[in-house]
Amino acid sequence: MTAYDVVVVGAGPNGLSAGIVLAREGLDVLVVEASDTPGGGVRSEALTLPGFLHDTCAAILPMAAGSPFLAELPLRDHGLEWIHPPFPLAHPLDEGRCTVLHRSLEETARWLGVDGDVWKQLLAYPEDAWPDFAGDVLGPLLRWPSHPVRLARLGLQGLRPASTLLRRRFATDEARALLAGCAAHSFLSLDRALTAAVGLVLAGAAHGVGWPLVRGGSGRLTEALVAHLRALGGEIQTGWRVGNLDELPPSRATFLDLTPRQVVTVASGRLPERYLRRLRRFRYGPGAFKIDWALDGPVPWLARDCGRAGTVHLGGTLREIEEAERAPWEGRVAERPFVLFAEPSRFDASRAPDGKGVGWGYCHVPHGWDGDPGLVVDRIEAQVERFAPGFRDRILARSVRTPSALEAANPNLVGGDINGGVQDLLQLLARPVFAWNPYSTPSEGLYICSSSTPPGGGVHGMCGYHAARAALRRVFR
Repeated sequence: MTAYDVVVVGAGPNGLSAGIVLAREGLDVLVVEASDTPGGGVRSEALTLPGFLHDTCAAILPMAAGSPFLAELPLRDHGLEWIHPPFPLAHPLDEGRCTVLHRSLEETARWLGVDGDVWKQLLAYPEDAWPDFAGDVLGPLLRWPSHPVRLARLGLQGLRPASTLLRRRFATDEARALLAGCAAHSFLSLDRALTAAVGLVLAGAAHGVGWPLVRGGSGRLTEALVAHLRALGGEIQTGWRVGNLDELPPSRATFLDLTPRQVVTVASGRLPERYLRRLRRFRYGPGAFKIDWALDGPVPWLARDCGRAGTVHLGGTLREIEEAERAPWEGRVAERPFVLFAEPSRFDASRAPDGKGVGWGYCHVPHGWDGDPGLVVDRIEAQVERFAPGFRDRILARSVRTPSALEAANPNLVGGDINGGVQDLLQLLARPVFAWNPYSTPSEGLYICSSSTPPGGGVHGMCGYHAARAALRRVFR
């Protein structure tokens, strides 16, 4: 087989990002992908009816828009176009009430009334200089940050549980619910450390760069990354499922856009048993249960502002969200799950035929949950119906993906975990193992670049970027 400088296994955002970093240094790069199309969790397909385009996993991409690495790439030249809805986020409450997260920090504070000043105190830092702040938040943990004071402020507030921060700092249901929904993206129970940090970073991203979607589907981001990699001379081969690293062509460095479970499978012959044992101890978190809908028109929201938001958090009050996010850790599905909902067709006419629409929603369930899918479908749709009476009447077709179906489509989503592993305090420090350079392995030239390395889950490419930079220093000097 032809020899390469670099072989990357896995063409998700991190694998493609690693390939781009190395290819632009003049190295010969081959990326191999098991699926017939690249992208990992960033693909778009017709999952329901002809003419209805759905994002198979990631739909709203604030961390991609705010990624320091992706921002420096000429992806617009390859067809990438961001759409920014009027509001990044809406969070409805009962009786037609709704609170909104604006792009503007000041406008959000005015909307929150008595809690506005506290919101500005907590969220002021990212809007001032999001690119620099993002470089610290999305960087390896064990390094000196560019802005230590800003990062320390985040740490002082963010290391505590979201439940504690929200009850101590906010007086209204609206402010508490708005930030609680952002914190729930962590997949952690809100009484656990770090959940406040997740909420603050995501809300800060809304003020700093927005929560946009991609015109024509999230898959267009993958297409742009692939086009840029090829323009740099990189190669991509799809439909190549790697069972063992010995199947790959010779190279000076190999990058695995795989989670620890797959790394153990394909690289066991290259890694010492002590390191393999550490990888086997890596923990995966709750799974996602996802539904895509083809709709006979827009969602009939009670609160009209929901129709102007790219993302709608359907979970009610802080207390309800706490219960919903505690349930997966207790091995059960919440009766009223916290549902992350998007309606891309409101802002992108290419997603559905005229007069029709597409919806996308998921909730958190226990890791690997394999119970009755109909039960979760009913509970998710009941939450949408609660805030949009008549929603069910507009469903033309649905595509349901359980945790096992998500894993079957993308083996990195172990048990339906779309974050590449639990992102709690322990695995913030040991991701995938505790090491000064978490991307390298004991095998010379073998690197891990998936979301199971810092900074973790999210469509930002920074895991691949940092892994590639580590290899440039150590292997290619």
